[in-house]
Amino acid sequence: MIGGDLEVGSLLTAYRNGIFPWSENPVSWWCPDPRAIFEADGLHISRSLRRTLRRGHFRFTIDHCFGEVIRACARREGEESWITSGFVEAYRELHRLGHAHSIETWSGGELCGGLYGVALGGLFAGESMFHHRSDASKAALAVLHRTLFASGYVLFDIQMLTPVTREMGAVEVPRTEYLRRLAGARRLSRRFPVDPLADPVIDPPVRACGAGR
Repeated sequence: MIGGDLEVGSLLTAYRNGIFPWSENPVSWWCPDPRAIFEADGLHISRSLRRTLRRGHFRFTIDHCFGEVIRACARREGEESWITSGFVEAYRELHRLGHAHSIETWSGGELCGGLYGVALGGLFAGESMFHHRSDASKAALAVLHRTLFASGYVLFDIQMLTPVTREMGAVEVPRTEYLRRLAGARRLSRRFPVDPLADPVIDPPVRACGAGR
């Protein structure tokens, strides 16, 4: 679908209906079939990532530097990035209004990885992630996964599979199934967590409930 704009109202309406923007000039909208998601009990943490998390090499924060995270994601995508300056400004406005969030990975005082996405009701729609150090984005994803489901979120959308998300346990569901789950997630009222879960390795995953499954 082509047309429209990246204003806050347009973006929120799109996410509520399972649609996300793909390009800015012109604005294009997508609702892929199948749709990639993380199940509540489906996260796979490799042995190497588990060791990294247990050794405490990283520290994690939520919403401490959203602008830096989205700009780093844009740079990671390269010169042909779909995360244009228009996207950056649109999602920074979503963040200012409390709809978009980031999780950051730190090593010492350096921002070395993270990801961002949009939260609505019991849905979190992941958009993009980056890393400057090995495992930094995977660690952020693992921490966010545990934190979201422990906070009552029921749908973690990642749009389409990548080699990294497939390795970490993401799966595909038919679009009809995704939209059915989205309808249940939209009815929920969830407050986005302000602090990440302390230990994503030790704390067990929480099975989602109330999403109309």
